[in-house]
Amino acid sequence: MRILKYLFITTLCVCISNCSSSEASSSGDGTMGSSDDDGGSPENIWSIPISDINDGGPGKDGIPSVDNPVFINATDVNFLTDDELIVGIKEGNVFKAYPHYILDWHEIVNDRIDATNTTINYCPLTGTAFAWKSQAGNAFSTFGVSGLLYNSNLILYDRETDSNWSQILQECVNGELIGGVPEILPIVETTWKTWKNSFPNSLVLTAETGFNKPYGTYPYGPYKTNHDLFLFPPEIFNPQLPNKQRVFAILGDTQSKVYKFSDFVNGKSIRDTYFDTDYLVIGDDNLIVAFEINGSLSNLTFTYNYNDSETFFEDNEGNKWNMFGEAIEGPRVGQKLNNAHSVTSMWFAIAAFFPNPTIYVD
Repeated sequence: MRILKYLFITTLCVCISNCSSSEASSSGDGTMGSSDDDGGSPENIWSIPISDINDGGPGKDGIPSVDNPVFINATDVNFLTDDELIVGIKEGNVFKAYPHYILDWHEIVNDRIDATNTTINYCPLTGTAFAWKSQAGNAFSTFGVSGLLYNSNLILYDRETDSNWSQILQECVNGELIGGVPEILPIVETTWKTWKNSFPNSLVLTAETGFNKPYGTYPYGPYKTNHDLFLFPPEIFNPQLPNKQRVFAILGDTQSKVYKFSDFVNGKSIRDTYFDTDYLVIGDDNLIVAFEINGSLSNLTFTYNYNDSETFFEDNEGNKWNMFGEAIEGPRVGQKLNNAHSVTSMWFAIAAFFPNPTIYVD
């Protein structure tokens, strides 16, 4: 087992040293001032409050993206413990896993999965992961870490136009492509044990990144477990849940509905309606997924049924479904459910980006 060494003090010192210049100077109206007094130029216009944007310290690409990822087969992995979290994706017949312990140090992996150029992005300060196609407008582009944060959350930049993108908002918030949205690809966040048992033929990202990082250590010390510790406090807090509690959320434009993992211990299936849409929310205390339910699917009864195999749930029609909502056995084999717009996150981040979220109560 790897020995965990906390680097929090060093990280905090770096962040504090930048605080005097950390907040973008702002006129308060969505434009950033500059020495040339060209506040109206595209690169100085933001769609988010500039007063809430912080310089994280390392600068652009100071946290380097992984642009030439190296993978090994899941059966050959000896560097992950069963309870470590990974971000998993499926494109075509290709399954890939990206361990948190590498993402903590890089936040972005630019990859190609079954002929799809894909950007995996993860913010360790909010615990949020997404995947989207590596495109800036109509052009191919890799993405990097801008060094900026909004509500403690990652702001990416594309290397084609140098525009800035909010991870949780999943929107370009500054630059030539302001207002643009990426094409989202479905991912899951779960434990290594669940992933490897579900998809034993998966590929797994290795520490052969081209960078010398202390993989196996967490860069931010007690940040994940200390609910009162923030490097860059968000503008809004909500005391309904502990700040760093891991939750699952269905996202709307300005609202969200939150599901607590503690409500899914030993597995649970919920049929819920939100944003005038019917959802299946199903999972356990380490993985929750959600899908839109309509048409003939509305007549089905879904049941959680995970037993260390690809099957994650089943229905009363005799179908078996995996965690990506694909029917892998039964009369609907080959059918795929529509993914809900959702994310696994620390509670405070959902409350900051979607004020007064609804919390599911059984």
